[in-house]
Amino acid sequence: MLTTLSVALGFALDTIFGDPDGAWHPVCAIGALISKTEKLLRRLFPQTPRGEKIAGVVLWCIVCAVSYTVPFAILFLLRAANPWLAFAAETLFCYQIFARKCLMQAGEKVYTALSQSLAEGRKAISYYVGRDTGSLTEEGVIKAAVETIAENTTDGVIAPMFFMLIGGAPLAFLYKAVNTLDSMVGYHNEKYEHFGCFSARVDDVFNFIPARIAAVCMIAGAGMLKFDSRNARRIFKRDRFCHKSPNSAQTEAVCAGALHIQLGGSAQYFGQYVHKPTIGDDDRAIVKTDIGRAADLMTTASVFALLLGLTIRLAITFTPMYFG
Repeated sequence: MLTTLSVALGFALDTIFGDPDGAWHPVCAIGALISKTEKLLRRLFPQTPRGEKIAGVVLWCIVCAVSYTVPFAILFLLRAANPWLAFAAETLFCYQIFARKCLMQAGEKVYTALSQSLAEGRKAISYYVGRDTGSLTEEGVIKAAVETIAENTTDGVIAPMFFMLIGGAPLAFLYKAVNTLDSMVGYHNEKYEHFGCFSARVDDVFNFIPARIAAVCMIAGAGMLKFDSRNARRIFKRDRFCHKSPNSAQTEAVCAGALHIQLGGSAQYFGQYVHKPTIGDDDRAIVKTDIGRAADLMTTASVFALLLGLTIRLAITFTPMYFG
C-alpha cells in the first residue's frame, strides 16, 4: 500500500518540480557506471565480434544488478529501521525516475529556441535526439521534437510507472538501467554493432508491453483533448510497426494520427543517411504549436495510465482481503 502511494506521490512531485537544474540525478550515476564499466570491459575482452558481444552481456548484467540492488538494499535497511523512512525514500526514488515534466520542458525549450532562429532550434533539439541536426529544416526540428515527446511517453513515464507498480522503485531503477544502456550503447554503428546488440534487444523486450499500454492511453488521451482519436486509432493500427524498433512507432503513430501530421522519414545519423518509413499521413504542414500538442497528449496519457495502474494495483491489494 505504501509503495502504491509512493508511485502516486512521486508522479505528483515530478509534475510540480520536475528535475531541478544542477541537481544530482541517479540516472547520471547509471550513465557514469556504464561508461566506466564499458572502458574496463573493452580492455579485458578481445576486440572481435564474439568478444564484444560477450562484453556487452557482462556490461548489462553488472549495470542492471547494481541499479536494482542499491535501491533495494537502501529500502530494505530503512524498512527495518522505520517503515515511514522507507516510504519517504521510495517516494523520492519514484519522483527521480519519472520524466514527464522534463519532457514537457524539453519541448518548451525547443519551441522557444526555434522562435528565435532556426540555428537556435537546431542547437536545442540536438540535446535530445541522436540524428544529425546541423542541416535540419524548421519542419525537421519540429518533427524531431514531436517524435521525442511521443516516443519518450513510453520510456520516460509509462514504462517506469509500469515497473514501479509491479516491483516498486528497485524494479523501476532496473528498467532505467536497461533503457539507459540502450540509449548509450544500443547503436547500429561500427563501435556498438556487436557490443550493444544485447542491450538493444533487451530494451525492446522490456518496453514491449509498456509501449502498447502507452499507445492505448494516448488514444484515450486524444479523445479527452478533443483531438482526432478515431484517426489516432487508424494510424496506430496501420503504422505502429513503421520503425526499426518494435516499440517506438506505437506512440508515434498515435500522435501522428491524433494531430493529422506525418512523422518519421529518413534522417542523417553520424554522417550517414538512414532510410526510415514515414508514420501518419501528410494531411497538413507540421507547425511549432504541434510540440505543445504532443506534450499535452503525453501528459493526458500519463495521468490516464497512472489512474488505471493505481486502480488495478489497489484492486489486487484489497480483493483478497475482501473475500478473505
